[in-house]
Amino acid sequence: MSFLQILWFILIGVLFSGFFFLDGFDYGVGMAVKTLGHNEKERSQIIATIGPVWDANEVWLITAGGAMFASFPYWYASLFSGYYLILLIILVGLIIRGISFEFRAKSPEPRKPFWDNAMAIGSFIAPFFLGVMFISMIKGMPLDAHGDMTAHFFDYFNWFSIVGGIALTLLTYLHGLNYIALKTKGVISDRAQNYSKALYWVLYVGEVIFALLLLFQTDFLQVHPILTLLCLVLIVGFSVAGHVANFVNKQGWAFFFSGLTLVSLVALIFCGLFPRVMISSISSKYDLMIQSASSSNYTLIVMTIATVILIPCILAYTIWSYWIFRKRIEMPAIGEGY
Repeated sequence: MSFLQILWFILIGVLFSGFFFLDGFDYGVGMAVKTLGHNEKERSQIIATIGPVWDANEVWLITAGGAMFASFPYWYASLFSGYYLILLIILVGLIIRGISFEFRAKSPEPRKPFWDNAMAIGSFIAPFFLGVMFISMIKGMPLDAHGDMTAHFFDYFNWFSIVGGIALTLLTYLHGLNYIALKTKGVISDRAQNYSKALYWVLYVGEVIFALLLLFQTDFLQVHPILTLLCLVLIVGFSVAGHVANFVNKQGWAFFFSGLTLVSLVALIFCGLFPRVMISSISSKYDLMIQSASSSNYTLIVMTIATVILIPCILAYTIWSYWIFRKRIEMPAIGEGY
């Protein structure tokens, strides 16, 4: 296993971390449109918090998929073919969510509730099924010697993957609430903070159940005991830190810590997988390894050079866009808003 192979495995983990940190609060905001907003003006205020940035945040998911395709084509082939229907559902959720932003802004007021519902449903579908996909993957799927997956319904949907899907959905919802509290003024900000304070207690229960299932349903503790326990401690620790930050009215820190909770979850998955990229439930000898799943050394070199040039540009654009739209969103006047 070469340095570049390990580097690109880590970089894909970083890209997924960036995706969940940034697009994670988008999903939370989308769900909060129905659960947090009580009237048209409040819902418009909530949507306005992500109006300028939501589509740019999804670039991280596309980049992660593209990087996987180029650097680990055998991983990409096994994952995307084996999870074809799951990924199709995620794509449908993203499409529903995307068009709801545009159609809601141009619809007359009586039609806006329809697009609010579409936005909430699409924002729920994406994180839930992403959670199901990643957690069933680390549990192990029926992968044969050729890297082909012949899975059935209960391989995808079992207690562990469903808990993982719910936990990821709840994490993104809390991340979204913390973002709304940070980006809005008035009653919506206060309500988001109060919802977040209450839901953290539910999150703690979910994290305990998830940790127990992880320890019994995967081999992470046997393969990487120290890293696994460290990541679990970080997940709980960042959750507690975000909860405390809410109570002391440090909204920026609450948002930062809920994002780090999602990043720690991605780190847990990638640390537990290493040096594998796919785990076979048939036999460990059919596990897809980093070394055998990667592209040629020349391809990885070219990708590394391109990344060194492009990533700073992407980061600079992202930071600039958030700086430009850094002001808190007030309640829109009648006829304004999304």
